[in-house]
Amino acid sequence: MAYSADHLANQFLIAMPGMVDPNFAGTVIYLFEHTERGAMGLVVNRPTEVDLATLFDKVELKLEIAPLLDQPVYFGGPVQIERGFVLHEPTTEVLYSSSLAVPGGLTMTTSKDVLEAVAAGNGPGKFLMTLGYAGWGAGQLEEELTLNGWMNVPLSQQQMIDIVFDTPSSQRYERAMSHLGFDPSHLSDQMGHA
Repeated sequence: MAYSADHLANQFLIAMPGMVDPNFAGTVIYLFEHTERGAMGLVVNRPTEVDLATLFDKVELKLEIAPLLDQPVYFGGPVQIERGFVLHEPTTEVLYSSSLAVPGGLTMTTSKDVLEAVAAGNGPGKFLMTLGYAGWGAGQLEEELTLNGWMNVPLSQQQMIDIVFDTPSSQRYERAMSHLGFDPSHLSDQMGHA
């Protein structure tokens, strides 16, 4: 089957029940890039013990907005876990110095200016802060999909926003699964071909 270079960008990847890699078992990943060179995404349902107040302190920014102080920082994936990634709703009026706006989807920003905007109270209204990302080399994600490691779920921008930003993290897996159109309890936990 032939795909365009960005055929899975702006979709969720849901780990199938047989996923044994502890980094990814039970995860939902927002895929923001998928090209012939590989794929990148952020795990959106695995909060860490670190909160935004602690993270902002480490990058020498003062965060004083009460509702944000206790918001968790998420495990975005096992690659570059010391690096921050901000997944946020699309913005038309503000451009950050290092952002990737996925057409019809969400925006991923890696520059500190988005955190400065959040601290000043004029950052994105809805965002998720992660440390690290999930990455695949050329052809690796396609192979994992063939081996039933992942199920991809294309959704509208509003459905993505609802799941990533408005659904509690403990319910994001089931909520994303509910859009597949069948009962997930019928899925096999066996990897491989039928």
